[in-house]
Amino acid sequence: MSTINEISTLLQQGRAPKVKELVAKAIEEGIDPQVILEEGLLGGMSVVGDKFKRNEVFIPEVLIAARAMNAGVELLRPYLVASGVTVKGVAVIGTVKGDLHDIGKNIVKMMLEGKGLEVVDLGVDVSADTFVEKAIEHKAQIICCSALLTTTMNEMKAVVEKAKAAGIRDQVKIMIGGAPVTQDYCDAIGADCYTSDAASAADAAVAFCQA
Repeated sequence: MSTINEISTLLQQGRAPKVKELVAKAIEEGIDPQVILEEGLLGGMSVVGDKFKRNEVFIPEVLIAARAMNAGVELLRPYLVASGVTVKGVAVIGTVKGDLHDIGKNIVKMMLEGKGLEVVDLGVDVSADTFVEKAIEHKAQIICCSALLTTTMNEMKAVVEKAKAAGIRDQVKIMIGGAPVTQDYCDAIGADCYTSDAASAADAAVAFCQA
């Protein structure tokens, strides 16, 4: 088995120390950092994402695989910077104002990172103003808003309105998600995308960045 395939397989098993060891080995072998990232780390995470979508693996397995991916990426980052590798896009993500739930947000964040996007995590209880300010500051293509309470969902509408007011609505896609959120609600507030699971959100985000 090639080193790249081994990295992918071990990442899917969540074996962070071994992934790190093999990334170091791949660098020593002179394998292009972009190939290590795309085919080894992101390739492995993509398999995990697809299995998650099909309910073949669950949140604990995703978390362990993401930890292994991050261990490999940390080691690889200086080489990626040196070789001028650019990220596919930038997303700011957070749970909306008044809502302190973060498990769903964290899983979406990991799936986005697993697709090669740079993710700026704003945490929980994030105001509409902060979402928009940070999107401008980081030149983000995507704003991802999460809510787990029906009482906090309205803040998503405020994010859409603040983005319009700031003049960035045509430059940024607004994605929303969370247990009470629906496609109808997405359409009603003028957001760009609703998905029911994290893996689909990551696919949609990549499609937006490539459009």
